[in-house]
Parts: sequence; C-alpha cells; structure tokens
Amino acid sequence: MNTLWREYSVAADGTHHQIHGTPVYKARFAEVLKFHDPGLAPVLDSSGAYHIHPDGQPAYTARYLRTFGYYEGRAAVGSESGWFHVLADGSPLYAERYAWCGNFQGGLCTVRQLDGRYFHIVAGGGPAYSQRYRYAGDFRDGIAVVQRDDGLHSHIDASGRLLHGKWFLDLDVFHKNHARARDEGGWHHVDARGVPLYDHRFRQIEPFYNSQAQVEGLDGSLSVIDEAGRSVLALRGPTESQLQALSADMVGHWRTQAIRAAVELGVFEQVPASSSSLEGQLGLAPGMGIRLLRALRELALIAHDDAGVHRVTDRGSFLVNGQPLSLSHAASHWGERSYTAWGGLIESLRSGRSATAGQDTGTIFDQLRRESGELAKYHAAMASYARHDYSALTDQVDFGVHHNILDVGGGTGELSFALLGAYPNLTATVMDLPEVVRLARVPDDLLDRCKFIAGNLFEAWTIGSEAVAMARVLHDWPDDDALRILRRARSAISEGGTLYIVEMVLGNTSGRGGLLDLNMLVMTGGKERTQGQFAELLSATGFELVDVTPTQSVSSVVRARAI
Repeated sequence: MNTLWREYSVAADGTHHQIHGTPVYKARFAEVLKFHDPGLAPVLDSSGAYHIHPDGQPAYTARYLRTFGYYEGRAAVGSESGWFHVLADGSPLYAERYAWCGNFQGGLCTVRQLDGRYFHIVAGGGPAYSQRYRYAGDFRDGIAVVQRDDGLHSHIDASGRLLHGKWFLDLDVFHKNHARARDEGGWHHVDARGVPLYDHRFRQIEPFYNSQAQVEGLDGSLSVIDEAGRSVLALRGPTESQLQALSADMVGHWRTQAIRAAVELGVFEQVPASSSSLEGQLGLAPGMGIRLLRALRELALIAHDDAGVHRVTDRGSFLVNGQPLSLSHAASHWGERSYTAWGGLIESLRSGRSATAGQDTGTIFDQLRRESGELAKYHAAMASYARHDYSALTDQVDFGVHHNILDVGGGTGELSFALLGAYPNLTATVMDLPEVVRLARVPDDLLDRCKFIAGNLFEAWTIGSEAVAMARVLHDWPDDDALRILRRARSAISEGGTLYIVEMVLGNTSGRGGLLDLNMLVMTGGKERTQGQFAELLSATGFELVDVTPTQSVSSVVRARAI
C-alpha cells in the first residue's frame, strides 16, 4: 500500500500538494488541506469541494460547499442541505443533516443541530445520549466538556453521564488527570472529582507539564506552581501595583457621584453636544462642562470626535432616561439614598441593624411609602434590573409545569411579565403593597392572564397558589422576618406545591456577593444567604430544598417543595 502521501505537504500558495518542494500532480485548486488517513485530502475548485487521492484525482463524484479531513475514516462535509459525515468512498454515514459537525475522536463526534443545540454522535452516526447542550466540545480519553443553558460547564463521559456534577464558568478537558477550571474567583486546576487542587485563583493558567504549570496571577505576575498550588519559581513580578488597585477601590464613590451628577443634570439627554454648548444647556460654570465630560469619558460613558462633539457610548446609553433598561433612577438611588446609608456601616456592623432605620422614620420601605415620588423612582430602578435579569430566567427553570403562580413582593410585575411571555398557558397574580400596586401597568397582551392585588408580606395572604415566587424579597429582611414571610408562603401553598426563591446564593469559597450583603445590611437590615442558610430557613417553615439553579444574572433560583 502506497503511504508516500504521509510525506506530502501543502504548497506555499495553497493550490496543490508537494513532496520536498516538488508538485505531486498537475492539477491546481483554489484551496487544499492536508492528507489524512486513508490517503485523502480536502480540496476546493470551481466545481465545489470534495476529496482527492494522492494522484490528484477525485475520490468520488459528489460536490459540497466545504470538505474537511478524514478522522477515524469519516470526514465532515457541508452542503446546501446541511452538514454531515462521509465515508472514504464518499457515501453519507447517516441521513441526518446538521448545522455543523466536528471530527470523530475516540468513536465520538460533536454536532450542532439546526436549532443550535449540541450533542455527540457515535461511530455509526446515532446519538450517544439523549441530552442536548448549549455547547459540547471534543472527547479526549473518554471525557468531554459540555455547557448548559446558564453558561456553566461540566464534564461528561462517553455515555453522557456527568463525571462529577460540578459546574464552572469555564472548563477544559483533562490533561494528565487534571483540568483547568474557572469560577467567580478565577482560574485553577481541578481533579477528576471536580475538586480544586488548591485555594488560589489566577488570571490565566496552563495545563500541568510534568507536575508543574505556568500561571498568571490576578496582579499580572507570572510564576510556576506545583500541583499543590505552591509557587516554585517566580517569572515576573506584579504588573499592577496593589497600592494603586486598593486606592482605586477606596475612591469608588468618585464614579458613583460623577454618574449621579451627570444623570441628574441631564447630560445623557443633551448630547451630542460640545462641552461649551452643554454648559449653556445645563447651567454649568465656564470650564465645568469639559471637566465633567472628561470624567465620563474615563468611565467609557461618553466619547468625543475630532470636532469636539460628545456622544453617548453603548455603555452610557443605559443612563438615558426613558429607555426600557435605563439605570438613570438607579444612579440616583446608589448616589444618594444608598450612599448615605453606607456612611453608617460601622454602626450597622455593631448593632446588626439597618443604618437607614430609626424609631421615627421606620425601615427604608416605610420611608419610601411616605414619599410617592421616591417610591416610583425606586421601583423604576428595580424594574430595569428585573427586565435585564429575569428575561432569560425561563432558559434555566421550567415554570411551565404550573397553571398559575403567585408573585409575592413582585413590585411592578417584571418577573411575572417575563414568565407569562414564555408560557402562554400560565396565569400570574402579583401581590405587593397598595402603594406599589398603584404604580403597576400590565402590558396589553397580558391583561387577561395577569392581575395585581394589594397585600402585606407579614399579614394573612388573601390568595393561594400551586406555586409561589419571591424574587429578591427575602434578602431585604433579617432571619426572624424571613421566617415569618416563609410561614405565610407555606400557608398559601398546599402540600407538594412549589416555592421559587430568586436570590443571590453566596458561595463558601469566594467573596462574591460580600459587598451586596453589606449593602442589604445598611439599607434594610437584610442579608444575602448561602445554600445552607436557605435550607435551614426552609426546613423551619415547612419546606424542603429541592435544588438551586444558577442563572445568567447574579441571582439563582432556589426551588423548594411544601411538605
């Protein structure tokens, strides 16, 4: 058998194959790729894409849009009807057509369906398992990385079973029993159980090479570590000064107040404009316009051209008042009410109570109820976050198993609107304080499936449901109040019914959520909670925790069953 083709290489101009610089056939193509076993190479010419023998002759008569190399006797091809694999004689391996195909490795190959979902097929072309994923990578040594709808990654074996059940923001296949993984803290290495080898986190890491790996620290330093995460050799010192980084954190209020000033002055509604014209429009002192605009440029909220005209950037567009995801009201909230409350952090840490509450003024919610204008601004700000965060919630959790849902403390209804938009057979009732209900407006297309009722979290609820949702409600309250709310929820749900708690779930190994937790303390006296803390609250109020599903926002969905 002639195997001289193994020595063939692609010519520099990419039109033919050669050996030691000498062409091996007369034909010329628009594109050629390397020869692969069983001695066939992909080519492209005016007739289309196909494969050739080592003598340059076609291996079959069919023509395609794209052809790729043979792996394990099968080559991926793209046609007008879709992608599939062909055998060495050009015959299709199977009848299905896909949006894309990978290459076979270890008898398995990743493919993408026409609906955008990924999975793997076996050597005969059939599916390797029943699951479908947002993405699926190649198998190596019988293990592949898959991504689910919330963007998290895990490992599966050749039958589609989860190898360890741990999910990461990013993940690599195993190399010498270890895999690179990224969580909220950064990159690290994990073992076959998905367990981190060490506590450190890095900006970038390489796979281990004979028990050592090069890593880049979060401060820009380079070093070599061993499998325990210990540094064995320093390659480069930090590229970012820790003092400067800390100083930037200490003056974070500069950003908050600059954004608040720009929003309340109306800068984002007045541009495009020059700095001088902006001064006249906003009543600023001479020279103050350019100083404010320069700060907004540093924050990537404003850009300017050579003529000195300033315009809103894509990032800055979220501060334009009136757009669906506007954070203009949020800017005022963070820059004024929240800013003032954080000044009392030490007092809150010593007392365990909100810095905003007083004997005469009550909680922040009591204060907002007395100030109708501020209440409207607060819920407008929260609605923008809700529209952003809840829009993809149904990609992670199937609320369509219910006929009706009670959205408790639902504000102006953004969670319910998102659920009703995804599930045509679902109805929703939103319960909140009378002052909040008066602010709500149900979209015309949902009028027959959504209603609002006035109610109080701590008083008897006048309605029950097979399912209750509480989105960012419990974190407003300390444990004693959270228990009272959960008992009300249990009384509204019959045994076997479902409670959905949409909240941040604090991790046990990273600091993610720590600042938000302090914000809840100073603002409301509430707290963010770990999965274990949620489980304790639920167990004490007649529920059992079923699962916790991360979402594409900062929140997770804690699902509990009434028992």
